[in-house]
Amino acid sequence: MRERMHPLTTPEEVEQFLKSQPVVAIFKAGTCHKTMQGWGNVERMLRERPEIAVGIIKVVEHRPASNRVAELTGITHHSPQVILFRDGQPLFDLDNWSITLENLEPLFAKHLPDVKVEPSRAGGNSNLEPYKRLLDAYLGGAVSEPQFQWTYLNMFREDASLRSQEEFELLNSLFGNPDEHHIHPLAILQHEQQNPSGIPLKDRAAALREKLEELERARA
Repeated sequence: MRERMHPLTTPEEVEQFLKSQPVVAIFKAGTCHKTMQGWGNVERMLRERPEIAVGIIKVVEHRPASNRVAELTGITHHSPQVILFRDGQPLFDLDNWSITLENLEPLFAKHLPDVKVEPSRAGGNSNLEPYKRLLDAYLGGAVSEPQFQWTYLNMFREDASLRSQEEFELLNSLFGNPDEHHIHPLAILQHEQQNPSGIPLKDRAAALREKLEELERARA
């Protein structure tokens, strides 16, 4: 999905994006937990509809771009917020905790019945989709680096013991883990700060994303 995610940083980029194709989405990303939850639901809907491009606005850094969306649509700004457009006109919008699958699914069905749906497929018997979605969100700019780090490590801590050795080593390779066999998020983040890698986190995340895809293709 990364190739369909477009960071929007200026009012001009917003206007150009809305004209780029008939159906697009804009997601306004904040810095709170609501953004992570809301984006996870939006991403799931869009992953099954690869024809739809999504523009990401980091509201804190690029408020003029967010304001331009509000000016063009008349929709009051919220963060997080998702707006679906057809031919530059808003079809629907959802804000904050209302960005749920229960709300999104009927809206997509009502307003976009002609958009092809391709159900997501996980590789083999393993479900690496949550990690792939989180990596896509970070690489696409929907979540900040601190949000990504904390969410990734806590998710890995919860299911590390359920992973195969191959998956564990792959997922554990993203950060410098001072303890090879246990996941302690705070200790790992402290170690990361004290022993910075020569490779930026985004580059490591992009490489891991591709390796997860390769692993699933090999198991298919």
